[in-house]
Amino acid sequence: MDLSLDAALEVLARTPETLRHMLGGLSPRWTDANEGPDTWSPGEVLGHLIHGEETDWIPRATMILSKGESQTFEPFDRFAQRDRFAGWSVERLLQRFAALRAGNLRTLEGWHVTPEQLALTGRHPELGRVTLAQLLSCWVVHDLGHVAQIARVMAKQYADAVGPWKEYLPVLTR
Repeated sequence: MDLSLDAALEVLARTPETLRHMLGGLSPRWTDANEGPDTWSPGEVLGHLIHGEETDWIPRATMILSKGESQTFEPFDRFAQRDRFAGWSVERLLQRFAALRAGNLRTLEGWHVTPEQLALTGRHPELGRVTLAQLLSCWVVHDLGHVAQIARVMAKQYADAVGPWKEYLPVLTR
């Protein structure tokens, strides 16, 4: 499926509320858990999503629309959340993410992006030439991937507790 901006907005607008429903009010037993060394907890994923709202999606889209390929995107620090949001509660992270996402979606909607603009290109520091449509599609898939990651991390907390049912639960084995 090619990018439909309306369809993309449907998902992007729902992610903060989805995460609030998944994580809001849960104990640190759930929100601080991870899958082992060098993996992220749901709280760390929230910090990563916030960092992306601040430094990735709209800033890069702005660069594509205003400068094209004349300036390479700033590299994205995929691990900035570890230091930046250390000590933040999940509730604070959820609120910050929701506020940033709402503002970014207002910006995107206010641009009234045309099909011609979706074909405009920018320069990624590792991937080279990318289109605005690819960037916006990536934003949607990035959200969905991290929602799935959070669900997987939470499910794996009961990997042993499910006993023999584990073989029927692919979230625990893939």
